[in-house]
Amino acid sequence: MMNSIFLLIALAATLTACSEETAPPVKVERPALTQVVGALAEAGGNWYSGEIRARHEVTLGFRLSGKIVERRVEAGTQVKAGQVLARLDPTDAVLQTGAAQAQYQLAESEAVRYRELRSKGFVSQSTLDAKEAALQAAAAQAGLARNQSAYTTLRAEQAGVIAATLAEAGQVVNAGQPVLRLAQDGALEVAIAIPEAQFAQRKVGEAAEVVLLAGDGVPLTGRLRELSAVADPASRTYPARVSFSVAPGQAALGMTARVRFAGQKQTTSDWLIPHSAIYQQGNQTAVWVVGKDRSVSLRQVKIAAYRDGGAVIVGGLVAGERIVSAGVHRLTAGEKIRLIDAGSAP
Repeated sequence: MMNSIFLLIALAATLTACSEETAPPVKVERPALTQVVGALAEAGGNWYSGEIRARHEVTLGFRLSGKIVERRVEAGTQVKAGQVLARLDPTDAVLQTGAAQAQYQLAESEAVRYRELRSKGFVSQSTLDAKEAALQAAAAQAGLARNQSAYTTLRAEQAGVIAATLAEAGQVVNAGQPVLRLAQDGALEVAIAIPEAQFAQRKVGEAAEVVLLAGDGVPLTGRLRELSAVADPASRTYPARVSFSVAPGQAALGMTARVRFAGQKQTTSDWLIPHSAIYQQGNQTAVWVVGKDRSVSLRQVKIAAYRDGGAVIVGGLVAGERIVSAGVHRLTAGEKIRLIDAGSAP
């Protein structure tokens, strides 16, 4: 009787478990960074992305060969004029200085003695002239040795910031080999690259607007100061420098800035999208377009040119459409995403 009761209870529990419906797994929408077409191609002109650099940058090196025994600065160190930056092993220079000084003292003693002999008529004038010439040569050699000894210390000729360290302590360097790069205090510029198609449109001295990405977005007044006549062999773009006025402390070396030249025009059918939005599908180039229901679909596009700021699209997109701007290789067609706007993304 007892066994029958236990059997009925177990059967009831089994039927109850079978009758319960298994809850479907919750599908989590993948977050994706997106961008509205047209928002990156600023109205009224093409923007060039660049880096803030010092107007004057100097590569520093020793004037003689040797082993670096000390380097006192690192990249980003603020230095003053005359400050010691690095030193070479001075052993050889000290020995050369001592030898040259000894030769000078000997030549000086000889000259003094022969002057006395000449005053008494014991030697000729030509003999004295030879000793005087030897004294001058020894003095010059001693001075050269002192200079060589001083060259074992590398000093900053101007105040500024160490932009890069190019050699380490313990390294043997040749005379003139770059050891440090110093960005001198003073005027700042934006280093940009001009594409081949726009090289002929740019003129040195033309007005420009500079916007600091770390600033408040207010354009600063600038001018195209320098435009290289030779294209970079790797990127096929022309290096350029744009000078601009900025309040002290508002901009720092290495910051990112955008530049737009006055009078620049852009066709409304061309759009600039990030490089990270491009999805290469075999020989075809495509982007993920976000629908109204937040689902994504792949669409082929035509790229006219690649720039530092992105790719120029001349076909396949319409202004106002939203595209995925990052993480494109993790998506599948029809997948719904959680939108993250590029302007508010971290």
